[in-house]
Amino acid sequence: MELKRIPVGYEDYKELVEGNFYYVDKTLLIKELLDNYAKAHLFTRPRRFGKSLNLSMLRYFFEKPVDGSSNVHLFADKKIAEQGEQYIKYQEQYPVIMLSLKSGKQANYENSLAMLKLEICKEYKRHRLIVDELTDVDDQKRFLTICSGKAEEYMWLEAIAFLSRCLKQYYKKKVVILIDEYDVPLENAFYCGFYEQMTSFIRSLFESALKTNPALEFAVITGCLRISRESIFTGLNNLWISSILDERYAGYFGFVQEEVDCLLGYYGLLEKTELIKEWYDGYRFGRTEVYNPWSVINFVIDSRANVDKFPSEYWSNTSSNSIVRDLIFRADSETKQDIENLINGGMVRKQLHENITYGDINHSSDNLWNFLFFTGYLKLVSIEQAEQQQYLVMKIPNIEIKNIYRNQISDWFHFEMKERNLSVLYKSLLDGNAQLFQKEINYLLRSSISYMDNLESFYHGFIMGLLINMEGAIVRSNREAGNGRYDICVKPYDIEQPSVILEFKIADKYERLDEICNRALDQIAVRNYDVELPEEGYRKCIYTGIGFFRKVCRVKTRIVELSIDFDS
Repeated sequence: MELKRIPVGYEDYKELVEGNFYYVDKTLLIKELLDNYAKAHLFTRPRRFGKSLNLSMLRYFFEKPVDGSSNVHLFADKKIAEQGEQYIKYQEQYPVIMLSLKSGKQANYENSLAMLKLEICKEYKRHRLIVDELTDVDDQKRFLTICSGKAEEYMWLEAIAFLSRCLKQYYKKKVVILIDEYDVPLENAFYCGFYEQMTSFIRSLFESALKTNPALEFAVITGCLRISRESIFTGLNNLWISSILDERYAGYFGFVQEEVDCLLGYYGLLEKTELIKEWYDGYRFGRTEVYNPWSVINFVIDSRANVDKFPSEYWSNTSSNSIVRDLIFRADSETKQDIENLINGGMVRKQLHENITYGDINHSSDNLWNFLFFTGYLKLVSIEQAEQQQYLVMKIPNIEIKNIYRNQISDWFHFEMKERNLSVLYKSLLDGNAQLFQKEINYLLRSSISYMDNLESFYHGFIMGLLINMEGAIVRSNREAGNGRYDICVKPYDIEQPSVILEFKIADKYERLDEICNRALDQIAVRNYDVELPEEGYRKCIYTGIGFFRKVCRVKTRIVELSIDFDS
C-alpha cells in the first residue's frame, strides 16, 4: 500500500485531504463549537500548533461554496460525519469570510497596512460574483472600490462588516467570520515601532465586524496571546476566550499522545516514540499533554529519509524568538538565576497576567515570563493561589525549547564579550598572573547566565568564548598533542612571549578546588601537551590549571622552560 504523503506547511484543508496527505483528524472541533455556542470565539495557542489548518477546515465545513460546487466529500470519512444529522445539517449552510493577518508582518506601518488591505481585497474578489445582485447601487460601487484596493480609509475600517452585510443580503443567511493570527501584526508593530497605529487599525476593523454587526452568525479568531486591555475587543461581551489554561478544546491544537502513536505506527517509526517525547512533547493545554505538531511532522519526514536522523530544533526556525532574547538580554541577577534553574530542569513561580499587551512587555520581568508561557516557551506545572493572586509554576517543556534558550544565551554571551573590555584578562593570562586571571574569570562567571555547570563542556565553552577574540594570538581548542588532547592552547604570534596551555577540572566540593587545579597542572606535564611548542619557536609555556565549582573558579599556573631534544 502506498503511504500517504506527509504535509509540511499545508494550511488549506481541501488541498490536504484531496492531495492524499496524512491528516490528524480534528473535525470534532466543529461539534465542540456547535455544542458550546458563542457569538465569537478566540483561541490562543502558540505558533505552528494547527490554528490555520483548523480555521480552513471550519471554512470548508460551514461555507456554502461561492462557485456553487460542493465540499461535502471532504468530511465523508472524518469523525464529524459520525456525529449524526444534528451536526451535519450545518454543513455548507453559511457564507464565510476568512482572513489571515499573517501578511501584516512588515518592516513599517505603510507596508503592513498595504498587505492587510491586500488580504481584504482578495476576500472581496473571492466573493466577486455577488456584486451584481446587490440591490443598492452605492453598495455595488463601494464593493468594487474595495476590490480595486483604492478605497477611502473609512471603508477599510469597516471592510469586514460591510462584506458580511453584502453576503447576508445575497445568501439570505448570516455570515461566519474566521480571522487567523490576529495578533501577528501587533507583535510585529511592537518590535518595529508602530504599535499604536496598528492597534488603532485592528481595533476599528474588529469592532465593526464583531461588536455591532447584525449580519454575524458567529466568529472564530485565532492568535498567540489573549489581548484585551489594548481595547481591540472592548465592549465585545459575547467573546468566549480559550487560552492554553483552559481544558475545553485542549486537544484540538497540537497532537495528543494517541495521535502521535498512530502517526509513528503508520510510518513504521514506533521505535522513535521516546525520542520524540523527549524533544517535542511536554506542552500542557488545560490538563492535556500536547506535542508540537510542526516539529513532530518534520522529524517524521527526516526519519523516513534517514532512520538514524537525530532530532532538530524545527520550531526555532519558524517562530520568533524575540521574547526569549528580550528576557535574556535584559535579565537582572534574579532573572539570570531563574533562567539557569529552568535550563537545569527546575521551575519558576510567577504571577499570572492573562490580559497583557505587547506594550506591557518591558514594564516588568513578570510580563516577560507570562509572554514566554502563553507563546509556548514554558510549560504549566501547576497554578497556585496566594493573597488573592494566581501564580504560574512553570518549567521548560522539552529538549527543543531548552536548546532555544541555550542558543539565545550563547548569542547574549558572545554579544557581551564583544562589548566588554577583556584586555586585563588577556594580559593576566599571558603574564601567568594566576590571581588576577582568577579574579577576572570569577567576575565574569557571576555576571553570566550559566547552565549545566556540573559539566566540563560548559566551562570549556565559556573560557573559549572569552579567548576566541584575543588579538595577537592563535587560540586552539581540544587538539591532539603529546599523549592526549589539551583543552585550550594559546600561541602568541610573538614567539618571544610564552605560550599557554589551559586544562579544566570540575570539583564536586568547594574544598577540593586546590586539589583539582594541581591535578590539571600535572596532567599537562604527564601527557606532554607542550611537546610540539619548542619546534614552533616557543621557549616558555605557562601551564594553567583551572578548577570550577559552580560559579567559582580557582586558577594555578606553572611556568615551564621549553627546550628541543636534538638527540631525538
